[in-house]
Amino acid sequence: MKPRRATDRRNADGPRTGAAAESSGLRTRRTALEVLVRVARERAYADVLLGHRLAGFAAPDRRLVTQLVLGTIAWQGRLDYELERVSSRALDTLAPEILAVMRMALFQLRILSRVPPHAAVDTAVTLARESAGDGLARFVNAVLRNALRNPVARPSRAADEIGYLATIHSHPRWLVAKFIEWFGVRDAEALLAANNLAAPNVLRLNLSRGDAAAIAARLEREGFEIASRGRFPETVVLGSAPLFDAHALRDGICYPQSEASQLVARMLAPARDAIVVDCAAAPGGKSAHLAELTGPGGTIVALDFSLAGLKKTRALAARLGHRNIVVARADTASALPLRPQSFDYVLLDAPCSGTGTMREHPELRWRLRPDDFARMAALQARMLEQAAALVRPSGVIIYSVCSLAPEEGSGVVEDFLARHPHFKLDLPPALRAPLDGLLDRRGYLRTRPDRGGLDGFFAARLLRQA
Repeated sequence: MKPRRATDRRNADGPRTGAAAESSGLRTRRTALEVLVRVARERAYADVLLGHRLAGFAAPDRRLVTQLVLGTIAWQGRLDYELERVSSRALDTLAPEILAVMRMALFQLRILSRVPPHAAVDTAVTLARESAGDGLARFVNAVLRNALRNPVARPSRAADEIGYLATIHSHPRWLVAKFIEWFGVRDAEALLAANNLAAPNVLRLNLSRGDAAAIAARLEREGFEIASRGRFPETVVLGSAPLFDAHALRDGICYPQSEASQLVARMLAPARDAIVVDCAAAPGGKSAHLAELTGPGGTIVALDFSLAGLKKTRALAARLGHRNIVVARADTASALPLRPQSFDYVLLDAPCSGTGTMREHPELRWRLRPDDFARMAALQARMLEQAAALVRPSGVIIYSVCSLAPEEGSGVVEDFLARHPHFKLDLPPALRAPLDGLLDRRGYLRTRPDRGGLDGFFAARLLRQA
């Protein structure tokens, strides 16, 4: 799913004026439409496609393209609720291009605050004409003008609370019901709302290339806006989107990585010069973080089943200047090609449903199915079994997922501990202090977008007893 979001999707700069504005506005929307159609047809990930398409745009246009893509996908349920009531044709009979054009235009009309209605409608009609001809362009024009004249009323919360929340906050009904089951109505609604906001833009400073103050100063000289610092010295939160063409990123002095993701390596806390096994390493962000924490005298064994993912891991290590990362292909769901009980530190950041990262990956909410949590938990349990076998007595393993589903988090860990009494939860006081407010009573790391703005992560630190 990485790289992370390409830019911020908060309200973008308002449209320019004159002929240049018309050309720029149409170009940004044409690019956004192309990405939306590919996401729908190819089940591609929007942030990855955006990462390949934005280099030729000025910063305000990069923001607008990203906002149009991620916002249209995130608000799809609410947009379709209205389109179904103002359109003379069933939405499932429309070509993906036409449906995407109407969704993107209605997103601008209903959600964005600085796009004039005429600009949203006119560019939508032009894009529909380019994609499907005059007939469907007239249809799009009629639907959007009907929406402007006759706004659709909200559903009744009293009659159907889950349906109301699903529509207003644009999530599948079954997922809303799950959130309520897990967190209660009040917290579920807060989470639903947070999932439609922009995630903070966060960098991890590469402290193997200098101290935090010096790197931060260079970033500011290159135009990065540092809004705040994170819980650890390597974490900076930006006030605007990263400058992806900046020398600082190309030179490897920093790396875009969410703060919650950064906490995982810190929670493992490997000793200087230690050997660490990262059992699901691709695309390499956590391996690189561990390489910094262990120093050049340490070794990170980065395992993954994906060859493409390992290539990304190797490329990232090279860009960041880490020569202590060794990559190898292995399937952690089966026996690993490493000697059992031979390592003091093991990380398993397992593949998961991704429910904690729906701000960056809004398409996930429409692709997940109710049985995915149990299916992923079964895979995660097999992976934890194999990864934990590598840990020597008095060694530790971190199990983490970017999921909010209890089945994938505490469910996997509790089941493992019940079958392996020689492991126990272990988070020393020195590690607890920096994570204050993020740990539950058992010592599990639990973060959520509606609580402090962090991505949703679960992590547990387990010690193999001597």
